[in-house]
Amino acid sequence: MRVLGIVCSPRKESNTEIVVREALAGAAEKGADTELLLLSELNINPCKACEECAKTGVCTTQDDMQPIYAKLASADGIIIGTPVYFWTVSAQTKLLIDRTYALRSGRLADKVCGGIAVAGRRGTTSALSLMNMFFLGQGMRPVSNGVSAYASTKGGVRNDERGMSSARDLGRKIAETIAKE
Repeated sequence: MRVLGIVCSPRKESNTEIVVREALAGAAEKGADTELLLLSELNINPCKACEECAKTGVCTTQDDMQPIYAKLASADGIIIGTPVYFWTVSAQTKLLIDRTYALRSGRLADKVCGGIAVAGRRGTTSALSLMNMFFLGQGMRPVSNGVSAYASTKGGVRNDERGMSSARDLGRKIAETIAKE
């Protein structure tokens, strides 16, 4: 069983990355092979709304999203983590979501998934709501409403015991759900 964790923070070694790594550790505890993907290291362009993918099932934009399609397709479980910017997901998260339009024909259906939102103080509810709408719109199966974690300094999320514990539990639940199938 493969679980892919996607960090949608523009920062390296961000609080979001710390929490996604914790979720992947929980999945690994339950026997999952895990992979971490950092969008900050990739060049992903916005959807051009060309509708070519509706005809061919393939996105025509050639950038770093192309290998992500293969990773999403081969994963049994997907965890997406985002920092909260102005009470919603980061631009990197929205780019990822929009570019999966090419996969809307059911290629993500039944993937077990979960979202993580990391904020300084507030906004996780609306960010997780958007991610859950994306998951459900793609026919995916979230195992929870998502994880909220909080920090206002770099690395400070490690002090959020509830957020870190919830992230590890999310990873475990994803792996357990996949294993039952």
